[in-house]
Amino acid sequence: MNPEDAETLPAEIELALAHTPAPVRERLRTYFAFDQRLGRIVSATTEPMLGQMRLAWWRDMLAMDPDERPRGDAVLEAIGHEWGGDGSVLSKVVDGWEVLVAAEEIGDGEIETFAESRAAPFVAMLAQKDAPIGDLVLRAGTRWACADAASKLSDAAEKANFLRVGLAIPRLTARLPREFLGLAVLNALALRALNRGGHPLMEGRGAAITAMRAALIGR
Repeated sequence: MNPEDAETLPAEIELALAHTPAPVRERLRTYFAFDQRLGRIVSATTEPMLGQMRLAWWRDMLAMDPDERPRGDAVLEAIGHEWGGDGSVLSKVVDGWEVLVAAEEIGDGEIETFAESRAAPFVAMLAQKDAPIGDLVLRAGTRWACADAASKLSDAAEKANFLRVGLAIPRLTARLPREFLGLAVLNALALRALNRGGHPLMEGRGAAITAMRAALIGR
């Protein structure tokens, strides 16, 4: 993805990408740019039906052959380059964001669906489909998704719900694979942010130390 055309990613994402090995870095960067785009759609939505229509456009694009997709959107073109025709995984991310638009009430079940859907691409990137490692990756990705959402919510009750779900996720019991060192950084920053009441992940001087430690121990 051309840096001039890329989505502006949060500092914690750029830090995570800096700790991600080169062979998978651009694939993850593309995912985060895509996720960021969906988040902007949802945050700007005032009419649920209109938001769903905009999300449906992405779902339709992901269902198409990459060679048949329209040109001109940097994120969509990067998806074709980095994710190929495997749009089903990224479609889950669309489904997750749609929960926040369509649900009449955001309870624990909706939050879990939203967060696990955002974490699905991490699991899909596992080189070896190892169930225990896949569970750790899912936990880390889900925790990050909850903390990221909580940090952007102004409604105290909604924030509290995301905090509760995020903190209920079991902690990692082993190192993540090397290709997911960046995710380990996000997991540690997310846990810190959740414990601090849903503050931004990179807020405070301790964030850099937390990230460095996670990169060293892999969780």
